[in-house]
Amino acid sequence: MSQEELQAASNALRRAAELVADDDVEKRIYNQSNEMAKLATSDRGPDQSRLDRHLHSLQTLAEDADGEARAAIEEALEYIRSYRETVAGV
Repeated sequence: MSQEELQAASNALRRAAELVADDDVEKRIYNQSNEMAKLATSDRGPDQSRLDRHLHSLQTLAEDADGEARAAIEEALEYIRSYRETVAGV
């Protein structure tokens, strides 16, 4: 199972964090980016429940962002959804 999608999500989130003006939103996006990077390099990928929590958090962050930042978060969401299709339990 490839975790490249999680690294791509992390990269997209890093771009999003750089594009938002709100410091709190920037920090929350950056934290999600770090989590995706950790998951991408871990020996064992995340389970469905953990992915669902990240998806929910990112959907909320997308609502708090606009323009290019929102687009980058939505890109990350698509990468995570793509990865999630490869995880057992759906």
